[in-house]
Parts: sequence; structure tokens; C-alpha cells
Amino acid sequence: MADPSGSGRKILWLNVLTVVSAAILIGAEVFGAAFAGSWALANLFGIGTTGQTILDGAFVVIGLYVMYRFINSARRVEPFSARQ
Repeated sequence: MADPSGSGRKILWLNVLTVVSAAILIGAEVFGAAFAGSWALANLFGIGTTGQTILDGAFVVIGLYVMYRFINSARRVEPFSARQ
């Protein structure tokens, strides 16, 4: 399927599928670790549910940054489009 902008680029669906699949797998690990880490630290330091929620938010933001960097790096290795 060609790009509708007329730039002569073709979408490489196999590469898109590879990156999306890897992002789902790594995202589950990153966000699972974020919530497990916030729970563990909140219990370790006795900061309660409010502190755990704050840690959840902080770790999720860090997780979003990790996923952003992963997807950008993966797109360099597996480009989403190519010239025809």
C-alpha cells in the first residue's frame, strides 16, 4: 500500500508488525515492573497508598519514556517505509 501523500514510499507491514509486537511485549514488562516496584517501595518505606500512587505515576512516566526510546530505536533498525 502506497503512502497517500504521493511521496513514493511503501509501508513495510512486516517491520511495523515486528516493532508493534515487540513494543507490546516490552511494554508489559516495563509497566509491570513499574507497578511492582512502586508497590515494593511503598511497603518497604511504609509510605501508604498515597505514596504508592505517586510512585505509580512517576514510574509510569519513566516507562512511557522508555517505550518512546525503544520504538524510536526499533524504527531505525526496522524502518516502517521504503522508497518504491
